[in-house]
Amino acid sequence: MARLGEACGRSPVTALLGPRQCGKTTLARQFGDSRNAVYFDCESQADLRRLENPELVLGPMTGLIIIDEIQAMPNLFKALRVLVDRPEAGSRFLVLGSASPQVVRSASETLAGRVEFVELSGFDLSEVGEERLDELWLRGGFPRAFLAASNADSIAWHEGFIRTFLERDIPQLGITIPSTAMRRFWTMVAHYHGQVWNASELARSMGLSGKTVRSYLDILSGTFMVRQVQPWYENIGKRQVKAPKVYLRDTGLLHSLLGINGRQGLLGHPRIGASWEGFAIEQTLKSLKPSEAYFWATYSGAEVDLFLLHGGKRYAFEMKFNEAPKITRSMRVAIDCLGLDHLFVVYPGIHAYPADNRISVVPLRMIGTHFKSDPREITAFLGEEGGRP
Repeated sequence: MARLGEACGRSPVTALLGPRQCGKTTLARQFGDSRNAVYFDCESQADLRRLENPELVLGPMTGLIIIDEIQAMPNLFKALRVLVDRPEAGSRFLVLGSASPQVVRSASETLAGRVEFVELSGFDLSEVGEERLDELWLRGGFPRAFLAASNADSIAWHEGFIRTFLERDIPQLGITIPSTAMRRFWTMVAHYHGQVWNASELARSMGLSGKTVRSYLDILSGTFMVRQVQPWYENIGKRQVKAPKVYLRDTGLLHSLLGINGRQGLLGHPRIGASWEGFAIEQTLKSLKPSEAYFWATYSGAEVDLFLLHGGKRYAFEMKFNEAPKITRSMRVAIDCLGLDHLFVVYPGIHAYPADNRISVVPLRMIGTHFKSDPREITAFLGEEGGRP
């Protein structure tokens, strides 16, 4: 809410983006209620008729104006540019959209210099509390899935979401892909979760071209279903990986596509380590909100799951599903090759402790509570704790 207020104060147009059912409308209504905002929903026939002449309707209004599901009326972006450029403009606009490629492209091209983007995802660890970490990991962060009365209800919600996304949301974007083909591709990406993208391998498995499966991946990435973590590489005299890693952003959807039905099924699944890695990466990114995030890997086996440039310093993160993670040669190679200021090993335990001069072991639950905006807060905390085992 505070971040949204800051963005609306800075920019005449704020775009709140995120997947369907992640709470955008609820947040916008709560934000607007405290500011007597006017609300339009582009999926409402009545509001669509009201906005047929947007300059005539919106021009006289002042204060905050909220327009939900704006991707349904892309012509509104041109009208907003005219309205916010008027010298006497006394209004601010908050627009909501689920289809980020279309919204971002239209807003960036039409409202350049006038719009600020705010991305919203599901619940994170700082919102639900560290005592519910395992539940958040299992069910994912979509509000209705996380707050479901039982795991069975959460699983049913995920299945309904997947079906609706494939059969309704994708066609609404003007994309004509059979839902069965996209479901199969999405499931295969779930099995590749946490791995380096290999278009040719997936293309052979599906009997499609590499260009086609790449377009499928871009659709899932653009609609906030998949995160592509780009590789970091520099001139260090080693052969480095230059393809992105792919992760499903929400572990609840990941587990549904993998057929995982509960905590015991998750603990016994061969992809549990990859699931934890993706979950820990998402929580870290939500906490730090870096402008850019990368992974780094060499063909000789050295790698780090997450690499950030933050406050003029270099930080890396290794996600380990292990109660007693070990410091590996790969970590030391990464520190030397990348010139890291600090490397954090994120694990599911409860104690934080320094493992080396530039390596600290940190519980994931601390990422969401102590790791608010700067990795230096963790290193200071570790110093105060005195290396608790």
